[in-house]
Amino acid sequence: MISEYNLGVTLLYADIWKYGLWYLIVSFIAVLILQDTYFYFIHRIFHHPRIFRWMHYGHHRSGEPTPWSSSAFDLPEAIVQALFFVGVSFIVPLHFVTLVAALITMTVWAVFTHLGFELFPSSSKSYWIGRWLIGSMHHSIHHRKYKVHYGLYFTFWDKLLGTEDPNYENETHTREF
Repeated sequence: MISEYNLGVTLLYADIWKYGLWYLIVSFIAVLILQDTYFYFIHRIFHHPRIFRWMHYGHHRSGEPTPWSSSAFDLPEAIVQALFFVGVSFIVPLHFVTLVAALITMTVWAVFTHLGFELFPSSSKSYWIGRWLIGSMHHSIHHRKYKVHYGLYFTFWDKLLGTEDPNYENETHTREF
């Protein structure tokens, strides 16, 4: 990406004032939404029986998620996931700070969703933010059932495409910190 940036081929930029400070926030949110969309669809493909073993099995090998399993990837999966950030740098103008912030957010969020216990009280599911953001228990259900909850940050695609576990909203036995 850096060599492509040096050639002027990407839409990465270093001058923070090129688009203004407001654009840093807008582009950060846009990248998270685009990444969640990309992740949802490739994650569903990774679970296809014909490719699961060589593409995504390493991530599910631990059974119950742990913070360590948040960074357990088979090489092909890691490459496909990394392609998002390469591709988005050619499509969306991004400041380097925004790119780094998105990478940090992805890493922290992955650890958070693999904790195996919920940091927020179960009552948070009653509020809009709790219904639309993926938490640890939401992702734990994915590790147990494999055919539900494919999102990275948001539950939007799961709700829209019918891959949200219908019992998730009613669960009262979540493990809270």
